[in-house]
Amino acid sequence: MILNTLDKVSFRLNEYHDFSWLKKYGTAFTVFDETGSGCIGIGMRNNDKKVFCKIAGVNPVFAEVPPQESIEALKKAVGVYQDLHHSNLTKLIEHYPYNQFYVAVFEWENGDCLFDHWNFEKYYSKNSTIKSPKEKFYELPIKERLQTADVLFSFLKLAAEKGYTAVDFYDGSIIYDFETGITVICDVDLFMKRPVVNTMGEKWWGTKRIKAPEEYILGAEIDEQTNVFTLGAILFDFFGSFSNEDIEKRYRENRFVPCSIECWQLDEVKYRVLMKAVNPDRSKRYQTISQFWDSWKAN
Repeated sequence: MILNTLDKVSFRLNEYHDFSWLKKYGTAFTVFDETGSGCIGIGMRNNDKKVFCKIAGVNPVFAEVPPQESIEALKKAVGVYQDLHHSNLTKLIEHYPYNQFYVAVFEWENGDCLFDHWNFEKYYSKNSTIKSPKEKFYELPIKERLQTADVLFSFLKLAAEKGYTAVDFYDGSIIYDFETGITVICDVDLFMKRPVVNTMGEKWWGTKRIKAPEEYILGAEIDEQTNVFTLGAILFDFFGSFSNEDIEKRYRENRFVPCSIECWQLDEVKYRVLMKAVNPDRSKRYQTISQFWDSWKAN
């Protein structure tokens, strides 16, 4: 591991690189280096203007792919951001190659990621009084969480209409601004044009906390019904109560398990709507996000 520094921000890579070229965007004020994508993200500030610079090919310590693969993935991701014009998707400003890297620059989004795993060991494991964004979100009034649910429905409906399957979409893809109540989708890098087939078996992209059964099966189709399951699982986490043992069971058994009706905050009808969405038998789920959303709104 080699500690790289830009301004007063330090980050861990497997090699040294000169990042002074980013100074054209101002001064570095934060960095995200604990990613498996092979990219790092650096927040740059120039007076009151802030941007998020995503850089592939830098060989970070936690990378799960080699530098060249991270570059190709970011190049493909740029096309997804350009295709999916949605008011709640983070805005791409520009993208370009630089030396051996590839760079995508986005508008800075205020708020907190609902799965900020890079803070788990740094803060929450050391001080139980500090609440994570996910915990704070769960304590919001139901009306505000329902508004975020509608953002997710709207965005995934658009993605489906554009021919995309959402891959690796989870609470870590969501930023929530607790001051304004604005929800932003911040990570659609792995969204793929249909048809999509699971070429990785159990290692298919995504967290075991919300993966659909087909996301563990080599050769299975990953489609809009998979996304119905994904969104249903996310909404169970929005409005259901789960113990640490409940979450650990998902990882241990490779399957999402919904909460009981007794641990559910909304009415029983909406509970049944979500139970249909996360049915392990895909033929018994809603066929589309639109059908799912219509049923959710009608009840």
